[in-house]
Amino acid sequence: QVQLVESGGGLVQPGGSLRLSCAASRSIFSMSAVGWYRQAPGKQRELVAIVTTSGTTNYADIVKGRFTVSRDNAKNTVYLQMNSLKPEDTAVYSCNADKIDALGRRYIFWGQGTQVTVSS
Repeated sequence: QVQLVESGGGLVQPGGSLRLSCAASRSIFSMSAVGWYRQAPGKQRELVAIVTTSGTTNYADIVKGRFTVSRDNAKNTVYLQMNSLKPEDTAVYSCNADKIDALGRRYIFWGQGTQVTVSS
C-alpha cells in the first residue's frame, strides 16, 4: 500500500503559476508510472500528465507546453509545474501511482486531491 499526499493547490489568477507536489509514503522508484489527473465539477476525471520509470512523459493536449510533470525518486515525490493557468484548469488535481509487479498484477493508488482554482 502507498499513501499519496498532495499539496500546493490554491487560488491563482489567470496567467499565473502553481507547483503541485505529491509525497509518497513509500519508494516510487518501482512504480511503472506516476502522475496527475484532474476532475472539474460536472466532468469526468481526466489525465493531465504522467511520467514513467524511464522518464517518458505523456500530457493531455490541453496542457502541453504549459505544464511539466517530474518525479524525484530520492524524495519519493512527484511534481506538477503549472504555468499560464487558465480558468478552465480549475479542478481537483489528484496524484496517481501505477504499479505492475513481477507477476503482472496491477495496483493503482490515489491521493485525496488538492483544489486548484484559477480566477480573477
